[in-house]
Order: sequence, then C-alpha cells, then structure tokens
Amino acid sequence: MQRRDFMKLTAAALTAGAFSGYMPRALASAGGNSGMDAKAFHASRRFLQTPFGRIAYVERGTGDVALFLHGFPLNSFQWRGALDRLSPYRRCIAPDFMALGYTEVAEGQSVAPDAQVAMLIAFLDALAIPKVDLVANDSGGAVAQLFVTRHADRVRTLLLTNCDTEHESPPAAMKPVIAMSHEGTYVDKWLVPWLANKTLARSAQGFGGMCFADPRDPTDEAIDCYFTPLVSTPHRKALVHAYAIALEHNPLEGIGAALRRCAVPTRIVWGMDDTIFSPAGAEYLDHTMGHSLGVRRVTNAKLFYPEERPDLIAEEARRLWHMA
Repeated sequence: MQRRDFMKLTAAALTAGAFSGYMPRALASAGGNSGMDAKAFHASRRFLQTPFGRIAYVERGTGDVALFLHGFPLNSFQWRGALDRLSPYRRCIAPDFMALGYTEVAEGQSVAPDAQVAMLIAFLDALAIPKVDLVANDSGGAVAQLFVTRHADRVRTLLLTNCDTEHESPPAAMKPVIAMSHEGTYVDKWLVPWLANKTLARSAQGFGGMCFADPRDPTDEAIDCYFTPLVSTPHRKALVHAYAIALEHNPLEGIGAALRRCAVPTRIVWGMDDTIFSPAGAEYLDHTMGHSLGVRRVTNAKLFYPEERPDLIAEEARRLWHMA
C-alpha cells in the first residue's frame, strides 16, 4: 500500500462513514472512553515471569497480536478504551513498562529505553508471539522506534501518536522532572499531591492540564490506577526516578538513518494542542520513516489524547491494519 492510496482511502472512508462505530468524537467526556473500569482492569491483569521481572499486562481478543505501549507516568490502563474497541480484530496486549504500573522489576535491572526493548522481546518470546502491530504514545513511542529499527522482522505495522522524536527527546517539559528525579523528589513533589488531591491533579497546574484536553480528565480512578503503585514504597519511587533519568541523554540520538531504512508501514496521528511535544515531531516522523502513510492531525487533543479518544485510535488502527 502506497501513501497516496492510503490517503485516498482514508478520505473516502471519512466521507462515507466507513468503519461505522469507530468515527472520532469531537471530544470525549471524562469517563466517556467506555473502556473497562479500574476494577475490571485490575481483575484482568496477568503477570509473566521474565529475566527482567514479573511483567504486568492486560490481554483481550484473539488472533494476530497488537502490542500497546503506554506513556510516562502511566500504565496499560491508558489503553483500556482502545482495547475494548480493537479486541474483536486483534489479540490486544498492553504491558506495563518496567518502573511503571504494576510490573515487578528484577533487582538491579535497568529501566532505560534499551532495556525496555529487550524486555518486550523476552516478553513476546515467552508468549510465543512472532510479530505484532505496534501502537505507542509518549515515551512508549521512543521505545517503539527503537524496537522497530532493531527488530523490524517482529513488526507488521506501526501506529505512532504524540511521542519523543530524535530532535525532541527528551522534550523541554521533561527537564524539571528529570532534575527532580536526580534529587529523588519528583514523586513526592508531584505524584503524591496529585494522588491525594484529584482536583489539583486535573487543574491547569497539574497532570490533567498538562496532558489532557478535557478538564474533567483524568478520572479519579485513572489517577488512582496510575499513581498508587508508583508512590507505594521508597523502592517504587526510586524506579520512577530511574525511568525519568534514563531519558536524559537522548535515547533516539542518531536513529534517523535506521528509520529511513525501515520498511514497516507507519501511520502518525498527532494531537495538535500538545504542550509537551511539538507538531514538528509529526512532520519529522512523516518525512523520516521509510514507509510513512502520512499524518493525521487531531484538534482539541493533547499528549494523552489516546485515552480520551479511543474511537479515533481504533479507527486509525483498523484502517492501517486493513490497508498495510
């Protein structure tokens, strides 16, 4: 499938209302993603023992595998709405990265992006999964780029949303987080207060205002699900700090040549109101990826719009999987 053909089919589908039920809403309301609630999500969590630790993950559906990579400081709960919508078409698997979510990291294990890629390969091998469709957001997008350039034979398609790029990794907004992480204070200064005061977390000065378009997001249960494990012990706090510090020295430096050689069909879907990653990141990926199928620019969408707009993610994923 050539880019021009993909774009023609995309335009025709939007006009005709193809993939009924998966067309994007103007803006999802809080809790409006219609995904599993936290209770159901916790109940469905599984653990897989690997040399990297016990990797927490959620799985739905059957068939070819789609692997969902979440952002920082989130976990696989970010993808609940997309998993609900896409599980009729793929075996959808959303793991928690090492240091985030509910994964239990092996003693002394690095949690840097390189190690996350190695963990994912071990994870897929343990499940006897040869190939995946990758869907990624935020720092998960950096891991996805490393994954696809090192293990292209394991990737059918790549769907990238707002994320690190070679020239914006880490983004400027991460610098205070990294500085606090060096001091060992980030979790206590930001995450602990946000967990205790959900209104603060959703404020313009909080996590919600920074990363979500709807002022009612993230929901109370999402905040609890994301931050409770991260603040639970001094060890977990240290792992969060290690994750942030590992992003300090650009993990994507020099990746451009490998991306240009990459033949994996890639679609970029970018929230245009993101204050963390600039629109230039979408243009860079579109012009650099060896088999880019173009960019969809999404208004009223910030960094973590995949959580608020799962219909849009499902629409783009299904079209990419069908056309690639």
